[in-house]
Amino acid sequence: MCRFVIYKGTEPVQLNHLLTKPVHSVINQSFSPKLRVDLRNPINGDGFGVGWYDSTYDEELGSQPCVFKSVTPAWNNANLSRIADKMKSPLVFAHVRATTAGSLSEDNCHPFTYGKLMFMHNGGLAEFHKFKRKLQQVLPDKIFEVPQGNTDSEWAFALYLSKLPDPDASSFTPNVLKDAMLQTIQTLNGFAREAGISEPSLMNFCITDGETVVATRYVSSKVDEAASLWFSSGTSFYEYAKGGHYKMSKADKRENIIMIASEPLTFESADWMEIRTNYMVVITPKMNLLQVPIKDEFYTPPSDPAALNRTTSFAEGKGFWSSGRAAVSNAQAIAAH
Repeated sequence: MCRFVIYKGTEPVQLNHLLTKPVHSVINQSFSPKLRVDLRNPINGDGFGVGWYDSTYDEELGSQPCVFKSVTPAWNNANLSRIADKMKSPLVFAHVRATTAGSLSEDNCHPFTYGKLMFMHNGGLAEFHKFKRKLQQVLPDKIFEVPQGNTDSEWAFALYLSKLPDPDASSFTPNVLKDAMLQTIQTLNGFAREAGISEPSLMNFCITDGETVVATRYVSSKVDEAASLWFSSGTSFYEYAKGGHYKMSKADKRENIIMIASEPLTFESADWMEIRTNYMVVITPKMNLLQVPIKDEFYTPPSDPAALNRTTSFAEGKGFWSSGRAAVSNAQAIAAH
């Protein structure tokens, strides 16, 4: 499975504390089969991308994020290590890729950007080729020119941009970003329905404008679990033991740090909470974390017993499922030896 991690904090974090130093960082997860639950494809070596925003606004630099991508494996890229050691940011997107759609090229590596917006996807749009042309036809000419690669993910991003009142706006409210995400999912489901596609799509989408973050854990099914997604929050994220052993601490009720990840980044099971299937998480500029149900034909209320009976077999079969508790237990056992 592809993997991603999002960091948003009131203070900038040095990128190496997310990418290279933690023993269970998103990069180490991508190549170490000992730390992975997903052994179907034990290597995520089809490229990576890291995007971040400046700690302070500079008029000459602008408000758009900086992105570094490569098709080389993330764990074997010296430039990534050098950048991670020297850069700090209050908002970071990082993604390691295992190809599910699209060729191996930098253009197909996440995150994707447009203006001040940045987007990632973990999952896949089932039988995308059957409605790709229809999706392209609904895009305004300017947005049609945005995708540089050929992944379903980047075309989903283009569709998202078309749902914004003004994708070139200088600022976006959380509601504007949230509503565009809901419309994007609704439209993709409509395309799949019209094309007669019965296989579910996995749509763990993330969008940010550098201030707000919107992330979804979503599958177009009433009986399946979505690709795994977790969040952690606290006042500090630090190395508590040599060898890259990190933990999230909560000194008080403040949320100075919020992280979202496909798989937990620490071995502390209490650090992480699972995001419910077919829910959206919104992190506001003031560091409030909201969980919003995506109420459509595939939504099951938590009070409905069916919500507890969703099966993980589909996401597991596609390689997009990671039981965070199992990953932590496996990693702890390995660390003990």
